[in-house]
Amino acid sequence: MPVSPGAPPEAARPGLSASDLALVEALQRDPRAPWTRIAAAVGTDATTAARRWERLQTAGLAWLTAYCTPPTTTVGYVDLACRPDALSALTHELCGWPSVFSVERTTSRFALFLGLSARDLDALDALVTGRIGALPGVREVRLAVATRVYREGSGWLVDALAPEQRAVLDDTAVQARLVVPQQWNDQGLRALVESLGEDGRRSYAVLARDCGMSESAVRRTLARMLRNHELDFRCDLAHVPAGWPVIAGYRLDARATELDRAGTAIAQLPETRLAAAVVGEGNLVVSAWLRVPADCTAYETRLVEAAPGARVLDRAITLRMPKRMGRLLSPHGLGGPHQAIIPAR
Repeated sequence: MPVSPGAPPEAARPGLSASDLALVEALQRDPRAPWTRIAAAVGTDATTAARRWERLQTAGLAWLTAYCTPPTTTVGYVDLACRPDALSALTHELCGWPSVFSVERTTSRFALFLGLSARDLDALDALVTGRIGALPGVREVRLAVATRVYREGSGWLVDALAPEQRAVLDDTAVQARLVVPQQWNDQGLRALVESLGEDGRRSYAVLARDCGMSESAVRRTLARMLRNHELDFRCDLAHVPAGWPVIAGYRLDARATELDRAGTAIAQLPETRLAAAVVGEGNLVVSAWLRVPADCTAYETRLVEAAPGARVLDRAITLRMPKRMGRLLSPHGLGGPHQAIIPAR
């Protein structure tokens, strides 16, 4: 089964075979498809596909989650500078906050890069200035507010399926959705999102048990949430054993008239995991998964080509990512316990 061009040999990707990566891509393309459909795409039977997925989940090599999407929440990206002796304690503390959905330790003078979720701008301000800024050892906090996300992790693909395999999943492609913001005051909705966040392939029966709703109500609610783009699913994987051990982050400043074109072009680069327009220092935040540190130069060259006239204001490599979209990760990026993402209020 094919893998992406330039992929390292199997020995360089311990724990993830080419067939494993194909299974991950099938679930990236259609996260809740029946195992019969997933199996048809990857060339196996439903029982084998389900068993292989269970093995990947148990080993922390891949997982499937769900979370609320903007504009149902306000997203902020924070660069945090701190005393060196406070870094470990701050990392541990922030990984425990439900409103901090991602934590990265980087080579920048801002040692921590955080992804934040809040109900609105007031709540985001209180979280950043009132709570994070008051933590012991914090020296400086730089906040940018996301205004448009051109790509995030749910839109990144491992590129392991052949065209004919992708065609099996094409008829379930997501259609354009109407965005209808929700405040998530209903406890049943919160419980549903939290249960799907822990395991995006949970059955309707299990979801009904977890959130205290009937199975038919869960089906209707989930269908509406997907139709209105209130929820996104994301099949993720451990980036180190999968062969992408380098996470590179960039802040760019593009001309306002070119911002959307630049963001869209950068999002189309296969390595790009995050491309978001922001209001802050610079107006684009970008993150990419790469094979080796030397790839940073080539990727940055293509960034500049994709966004002519944009200036790269900052660049850094992630040394460790202990939390990604609510999932706690081991030092080698293996998936661990899930923490529900709860927007700050």
